[in-house]
Amino acid sequence: MIKDLLIPLISVALAEVGDKTQLTLFCLSAKTKNHFTLFGGAMLAFFIVDGMAVLAGDFIARLIPLIFIKTVSALLFLSFGVSFLMQKLEDQTTCSLKQPFWSGFSMIFFSEMGDKTQIASIVFASNYQCLYVFAGVITGLGLISFLTIQLGNTLYGKINSKFLHKLSGVLFILLGISTFISLLF
Repeated sequence: MIKDLLIPLISVALAEVGDKTQLTLFCLSAKTKNHFTLFGGAMLAFFIVDGMAVLAGDFIARLIPLIFIKTVSALLFLSFGVSFLMQKLEDQTTCSLKQPFWSGFSMIFFSEMGDKTQIASIVFASNYQCLYVFAGVITGLGLISFLTIQLGNTLYGKINSKFLHKLSGVLFILLGISTFISLLF
């Protein structure tokens, strides 16, 4: 029972460090003061996507083609990046993410689909008790996401907001390009 919870928790938490979903949360956290709302949107996305992985296993891959999921994800990353880079200078000095819950939800939902942690959730669910796997996966994702959002919030106050804003835009564009490249291989 303990290993059914701890192995997924530790594995998923470590796998998420530096992952595109965490980079997404980092960038979004620098754009809002509503960090709890952003966290809630991200957690709902994790709950749905990784919950589906645990409950449905590989059925997800047959239900929604991975190429579609990755294409939508890449387009979302690119659109966020371009919108960040295109904002007027006066808009960049404030936290201007208008809907942090839905931004966090949609970005995490699509970037987590087909991600290594979702695949790990499927594998863990096939080897351990599903309820404990789900609890471990969600706890691991929640801990890392909370820390990522706090880091983004902390750095936002210490680094020039215009620079951080541009950096976020560039990171989103790179994530979009990376996702498109992953479709080729």
